[in-house]
Amino acid sequence: MRSGEELDGFEGEASSTSMISGASSPYQPTTEPVSQRRGLAGLRCDPDYLRGALGCLKVAQVILALIAFVCIETIMECSPCEGLYFFEFVSCSAFVVTGVLLILFSLNLHLRIPQINWNLTDLVNTGLSTFFFFIASIVLAALNHKTGAEIAAVIFGFLATAVYAVNTFLAVQKWRVSVHQQSASDYIRARTESRDVDGRPEIQHLDT
Repeated sequence: MRSGEELDGFEGEASSTSMISGASSPYQPTTEPVSQRRGLAGLRCDPDYLRGALGCLKVAQVILALIAFVCIETIMECSPCEGLYFFEFVSCSAFVVTGVLLILFSLNLHLRIPQINWNLTDLVNTGLSTFFFFIASIVLAALNHKTGAEIAAVIFGFLATAVYAVNTFLAVQKWRVSVHQQSASDYIRARTESRDVDGRPEIQHLDT
């Protein structure tokens, strides 16, 4: 049976041994903070886009569509009401869709979804908005009762049509440039692959 001094010595040796092994162990607990990636972290407004032509046009479209929608909502009586309802639907849809695109482009969120052709998406939105705003403004102008709200809605409707038309023209040019760049990159990639095949005769031998 061990004495008390021997037990104390044994425990001291065990504790010192465990401290030494713990100090030499590569698996040490760390107190460094673990960085967590957040889905919306690092969002920043792109001032270059907002100062550019497309950004300014997008802001103007949202404002004009909103004002046109507010004007049409203040009309309490209508007969017939089909033109008013159509103008209301067009102005509300244009405001929502264009507002979403403005947020995506100004915050560069569209870069996180490269699967979508955003140039073509913007072109389709501006083209359809130009057409439907023009038709809705003509119909409302033909069927209105010359009240202040209806006249204001027609004016802002035609202004929105003009702004969307300019944006459509710029979107077409941007889409053509993107298509040209894509075709050029595909051509360069094909030429590079063909050169790689020509420089490796063993591949040609296998093909034959």
